[in-house]
Amino acid sequence: MNQIDEIIQSINDFREERNWGKAHNPKDLAISLSIEASELLEDFQWKSSEQAIEQNIENIKDEIADVMIYALTLSSVLELDVEEIIREKIKKNGLKYPVKK
Repeated sequence: MNQIDEIIQSINDFREERNWGKAHNPKDLAISLSIEASELLEDFQWKSSEQAIEQNIENIKDEIADVMIYALTLSSVLELDVEEIIREKIKKNGLKYPVKK
């Protein structure tokens, strides 16, 4: 089991211990992911990057974790291989945005 799979298993175990699985359907997970990403943006609103990091680094870390947890949970519910879909997307991006020499 690789590290990503171990993290997903920990997230799933946490969820199942609380019986939250029934609420974790793809639509609601996608909505929650967007909400958490918006909460991350709030830490940067009306500040420079430097100010935001200086003032909000602990909350920024929490919000990044929330975004990642929802993304990994959604991937798990959809039975997607996270490493595979990331590698596929990097390849697509390489074709779409080739390095100009």
